[in-house]
Amino acid sequence: MIGLAIKFARRELRGGLKGFRVLVACLALGVAAIAGAGSLRAAFDAALAEDARALLGGDLDIRQTHQPFEAGMLAALARLGRITQGIEMRAMVQVDGNARRSLVELKGVDGAYPLVGALELSPSGPSPFALRDGQWGAAAEGNLLDRLGLKVGDVVKVGDATLRINAIIAKEPDRVATALSFGPRLMVANGAVEATGLIRPGSLVRHTVRLLLPGGGDPASAKADLARRFPESPWQVRDVAEASPGVGRFLDTMASFLSLVGLTALLVGGIGVANAVKAYLDGRIGTIATLKCLGAPSGLIFATYFLLVGLLAGLGIVAGLAAGAALVPLVAGLGAERIPLALKTGLYPRPLVVAAGFGALSALVFTLWPLARAKAVPAALLFRRLVAPEAGPVGKPVWAALVLSGGGLAALAVASAANRPLAAWFVGAAAATLVLFRALAWALARAASVLAARHGKAAGPTWRMALANLHRPGSAVVGMVLSLGLGLSVLVTIALVEGNLAAQFGERLPEQAPSFYFIDVQPDQVEALEKVVRDTDPDAALSKAAMVRGRISSIGGVPVGQAKIAPEAEWAARGDRGLSSAAALPDGTRLVSGRWWPVDYQGPPLASVDAAVAKGFGLKVGDRLGLNVLGREIEVEVASLRQIDWSNLSMNFAFLLSPGVLDGAPHTYIATLRTRPSMDAVVEKAVTDRLPNVSSIRVKEALDAVKAIIAEADLAVRLAGLVTLAAGALVLAGAVMAGHRRRVWEAVVLKVVGATKAQLWRAHLAEFALIGLATGLAAALVGSLAARAILIHVMKTDWVFLPGATLLTLAACMAASLLAGFVGTWQALGAKTAPLLRNE
Repeated sequence: MIGLAIKFARRELRGGLKGFRVLVACLALGVAAIAGAGSLRAAFDAALAEDARALLGGDLDIRQTHQPFEAGMLAALARLGRITQGIEMRAMVQVDGNARRSLVELKGVDGAYPLVGALELSPSGPSPFALRDGQWGAAAEGNLLDRLGLKVGDVVKVGDATLRINAIIAKEPDRVATALSFGPRLMVANGAVEATGLIRPGSLVRHTVRLLLPGGGDPASAKADLARRFPESPWQVRDVAEASPGVGRFLDTMASFLSLVGLTALLVGGIGVANAVKAYLDGRIGTIATLKCLGAPSGLIFATYFLLVGLLAGLGIVAGLAAGAALVPLVAGLGAERIPLALKTGLYPRPLVVAAGFGALSALVFTLWPLARAKAVPAALLFRRLVAPEAGPVGKPVWAALVLSGGGLAALAVASAANRPLAAWFVGAAAATLVLFRALAWALARAASVLAARHGKAAGPTWRMALANLHRPGSAVVGMVLSLGLGLSVLVTIALVEGNLAAQFGERLPEQAPSFYFIDVQPDQVEALEKVVRDTDPDAALSKAAMVRGRISSIGGVPVGQAKIAPEAEWAARGDRGLSSAAALPDGTRLVSGRWWPVDYQGPPLASVDAAVAKGFGLKVGDRLGLNVLGREIEVEVASLRQIDWSNLSMNFAFLLSPGVLDGAPHTYIATLRTRPSMDAVVEKAVTDRLPNVSSIRVKEALDAVKAIIAEADLAVRLAGLVTLAAGALVLAGAVMAGHRRRVWEAVVLKVVGATKAQLWRAHLAEFALIGLATGLAAALVGSLAARAILIHVMKTDWVFLPGATLLTLAACMAASLLAGFVGTWQALGAKTAPLLRNE
């Protein structure tokens, strides 16, 4: 029977792709999105792995805050291989007596830098960082020169040091792996950093050593050896496996998001696949009936069209894989300036295999049902299908295949995702959304049936026909509701998330946020800072707090490296954290568990922890938390958990300690200042004139940098949304095509019995308007709930309902539905009656 099925399938292909274009296009689009996202992630992984040593600056990166490395530590590191020492801190660059200033990321290097890769300067020359005539040489990023109106050869001041800009940094090999930047890079010699006079007790200074092992050395073994030899050392060590963890986490998030959007497009396209198969089989009723009358078994019918659909689905999958694989060289070529890594172009088999699996399982899930129904219908009913379509049971094997393929699709979505809990939530939400819109289609058809029965005569012929079209056998309501609903739900979600983030960073945050952060304020400078601010702008609001840097060493008695920490709280356990103490509960926080200590508390060390961080750490009131402050181990008891409003950017700390815990530790003060926009530059100049070691961070500039990052990510989000929109458009076209033959016959019959074209136009447009209105309202509800969940539970920010975006989506839904109805009705009403009646 298989041989005969293959023969029949080959004959069916003589007509080309007519009737299957939507199927091929839907599968190609979804597979391309998934393959492209996976291939891009693999290309970035390859770039990170290949350039890991250059990104890290060596085989090991060792850094510690505040205090320089001891001579014994440096000697031990030098015995392991070649080393280069550096100093990193934030500082203020001043030009023309502080007439112009900017925050910079100051980096000191020695003569051995870089150990791996090359520092590219323009113009290149010998000893760009040398001390000549009392001026230290420096190299700066181009945007610093643009910001301050400088050129190569100009002189600037940083603290007490005078620097001459000798070159522009064209490429810094280890720039990607460095910490979050608040300003452009300014690179000098280590001696120049020391000459600034900015390295003071408690200042936020990072001392670094990069180690390059001899050929064949194992970085992991060297890292473990250092941990054994210096167990109490305050340093942090990274090897090449952690060359750029921040970039890796960002890429994981983006790849997960883009893959899920691709899967959404594939699911939306799956409805189009089902519609395309149904429409094709409707057109082959005569052939199927003839074969059955001639004795062809149902199995042969099923095998014939299963092979045909499988072959065309394979064509769509292959086209999608080719498009997805081509995305890597396309992005590498067009987006090279925006990407901090050199993408490694090539074919990456694993993401292509995963994408092909998604495509094959989606095709199986969405084509089995129409194929099974076609083979289950007796020949006699097939001849009467245009009047009274019905089908028998599809059989247990088909149900089993549907369950297995659907389960396989869900399992593949979860197993292939970098964030499996998120993928599991997505699968559950997608299934619930499909069920919801299928229920909406049933409810819409049922309501139309009831209204037509009770009020059909009073409604007039237009609305009577519109209601009948919604509940009649073979109605397009299911396909249209599913295609419109799924696609527009995604668009509403994207629009509301984007709108809320734009409002957060463009409107609410600038109103609530302070104007400046001042860092590295020495204890003996606090009164001077207060006086300068008071004299310059009496209306300004200044807040300050003492701060030391420390890191989490243990959680509940378990070393932090072995503790189980939720991904959303891992940031708090990485590197140094700002620690402070307080006698009273800070503004903008509220206790959610435990009690605050008395103002005059002098007992054992206590801590108040951000509730979200505590949840990620698995901490509760009464648990123990280990802290390492400048090499000194402190164990504190968690006394309370606080809910902190981070969204206003006011000063706060995830870990607050009881009074007296940090006494004696070298510390500085951090301060926030809220002033009028017209006084920003005046106050900043006055503070940095009086206190040149103090660095100011303009919150507005930081917000602009964040908004620029969000804009870059938003571009990817919008492109992903367009993929879903394109899939929805294809599916909508397929839904209209699926009922096209029936609409042609109905139009012919109605015109023969006296219906005018105008009446038929109004009836069809009323039908599609009702579908669009009901589906648009449901999509607005689903998208709003999804956006709220993403903003509150994933992004940990506020959610505000945006009626404008929702109404715009509803209008788009109505327009798309009416447009689809217009196109379908135009073709149906344009058919000539005589040829069709003669064929009957």
